[in-house]
Amino acid sequence: MITQSQESLEMLVMVSRLLSSKLDISELLTTIMRLASRVVGAERASLYLLDEKAQELYFDVALGLPDDVQKMRFKLGEGVAGSCAKEGRSTIINDVASDPRHSKKADSASGFVTRSLLTCPMIIKGKVIGVVQAINRIEGDFSETDKNNFEAFSSQAAIAIENSRLFSTVREEKRKMEIVFKRIQEGAILTDINGGIIIINSSAKAYLEHEKYKFENIRDAFQNFEMKPGIESITGSDAPVCRFELYREKPKRFYLDGSAIKLFKEDKEGNEVAEGRLWILTDVTAQRLEERMARNFLSLISHKFKTPLACINGYAQILRDESRSKGLPDMVQKASGTIYGQGLKLNGLVESLLDFVTIDNLDASSLEKMDFDASDFLGEIAEDARVRFKDTPGLIIKLATPDAVTIKADRKVLASGVKSLIDNAIKFNQGKDKLVILSAQVRDGYAIISVGDNGPGIPGEELDNIFHKFYQVEATFTGQVEGWGLGLALVKKIAEVHGGKVFAKSQLQKGSAFTIALPDK
Repeated sequence: MITQSQESLEMLVMVSRLLSSKLDISELLTTIMRLASRVVGAERASLYLLDEKAQELYFDVALGLPDDVQKMRFKLGEGVAGSCAKEGRSTIINDVASDPRHSKKADSASGFVTRSLLTCPMIIKGKVIGVVQAINRIEGDFSETDKNNFEAFSSQAAIAIENSRLFSTVREEKRKMEIVFKRIQEGAILTDINGGIIIINSSAKAYLEHEKYKFENIRDAFQNFEMKPGIESITGSDAPVCRFELYREKPKRFYLDGSAIKLFKEDKEGNEVAEGRLWILTDVTAQRLEERMARNFLSLISHKFKTPLACINGYAQILRDESRSKGLPDMVQKASGTIYGQGLKLNGLVESLLDFVTIDNLDASSLEKMDFDASDFLGEIAEDARVRFKDTPGLIIKLATPDAVTIKADRKVLASGVKSLIDNAIKFNQGKDKLVILSAQVRDGYAIISVGDNGPGIPGEELDNIFHKFYQVEATFTGQVEGWGLGLALVKKIAEVHGGKVFAKSQLQKGSAFTIALPDK
């Protein structure tokens, strides 16, 4: 013969299976309500959830109760349910009419007569999240056995509700993420830490031909592209953000600019642990093709200019010298001198254009890197500048290298960048006294080279623009001199091709400091 305890155990096992199979919160709560009365043989059951902000209990499910009753709320400590939630303890009341804790609000509104109550708190991780009540035992009174069974049931219900809430939260976050992924124009791919693809949006699918290749890992996604730096370099990096480029020659030239953003979570000790990456892809084909055409055009016109300019400057120098030696009229001497001077300026512009085109075509593989001492390097550049600007009044060039700093770079290429910074510091300084300070130091894993000056400074809103090609601050502010606006773009390219960066700080009427930061390894 099956005993009552065996029946109770079988009922709880069945309840556990049913509750663990429900993840939709509304369906789960309804199931809890229907099972609650069966567990202890009651006429009906009620389930209250706790509104933590208001510190009130509210009916989430109350089968058979009118709508106005289901809208009722009970403060913590109010009524049997409120007392149970406040104290976190189960209660048995077999004679409700004689118990002062019983609130008659629900009975009065519904017309239902409550005779007996078994009330249990639903507790998860030490916190009460609600209360479940069995109302009016069908046969006899509620017993301690009923209370034990109901407590086991309420514990299972609390776990099921918490799991359902977590599932709903995760599902909602995933839904929001999918909406964002679908709406952004850039390609977006979310991967786990091993590169397995979790979500990929339509733009990324189109860029990488996902429908054709059906790839499931980020390594396979880039298989038809030339990638710089390589995928292993990105996945093996500790940097929170890694930039890369993808290029495909056929069926037509296609360029993608990419960023791999490392995503973190906290472990049990509160430490950040990498859990995946967000890969953002931007189609920059039009931009790259335009840049390529521009470089080709600049290279072409620069070379085309050199031969006629050499002839013009050569004959202009002869005319100037002959007009002076033979005492030709002042007008002839002045005209020939002006032609020669302007020819030299034009030649300088063409040379700077050629330098830029050469540097702009560089990549890391073409650099001839070596280790050299920063102090010696900057000393040579300072002496070269003193010679080139020997006729500039009030010019002082100082070195500030208190510590030994070793730089690993292409010495010739880096020298071009530092010289460009010095040229700007002198040319754009209209003051009587011109001070240029060259310094070097090691900081945060970078070898730092800085060129400071006491010039007019740069407006704050211009600092983000000055490294763009052909950009110059307004002539009314700088007393603009001849130039292409390519010097700082050249410096930026030199820094980036070395794996470094360049930035500027400036204060109006006090001066500017331009810094090239290169990895010291």
